[in-house]
Amino acid sequence: MPKSILKVAKAADAFFMGTSPIHAAMQRLASAMEDLQIPFAIAGAMAANAHGHQRTTADVDILIRREDLARFKQRYLGVGWVDKFEGSKNFRDAVCNVNIDALIVGDYPGDGLAKPVAFPAPEDVAEVHDDGIPFISLKTLLELKLASGMTAPHRPRDLDDVIQLIRINHLPLDYATTLNPYVADKFREMWYAAQVDDE
Repeated sequence: MPKSILKVAKAADAFFMGTSPIHAAMQRLASAMEDLQIPFAIAGAMAANAHGHQRTTADVDILIRREDLARFKQRYLGVGWVDKFEGSKNFRDAVCNVNIDALIVGDYPGDGLAKPVAFPAPEDVAEVHDDGIPFISLKTLLELKLASGMTAPHRPRDLDDVIQLIRINHLPLDYATTLNPYVADKFREMWYAAQVDDE
């Protein structure tokens, strides 16, 4: 087996065992945010993992207020974390070598343009798991991924994530009625897609 393939396989094993640098970075983030009493929640692919759809990812998305992100950076930049570049809202865990992407409360998913679905306050949608890390709720994750997939054609992975989350969580078609009406019809479309068995 070529070295590069072996390296990828080992990284995937560590990821699915919860021992990867990504998981360590989330623990470090949770500790730092708790230290500053900053509400935040893990979103994106790691939230999808928390809700049953297991897939690897190279970074961590966090839901956070703009002013809290500034407070975090003022305290921790240069002490284990660095900006991705000057002026970026995103940053990197320099200890774990993991990029952290900030989703700012009040901003919009997908194309970034105003729409009925915006990034919500983390404390309103967070569910704290056994490891003490807050993840956004399944409902919120679906709404954000649907809104993103609907308005950003270059992000088809978001809609695939929705299909997989529907399957793994055995969501019924009428789950659409619990979602923001803006994304309800798209959820129904993805629900029917999720019923297709490739076998």
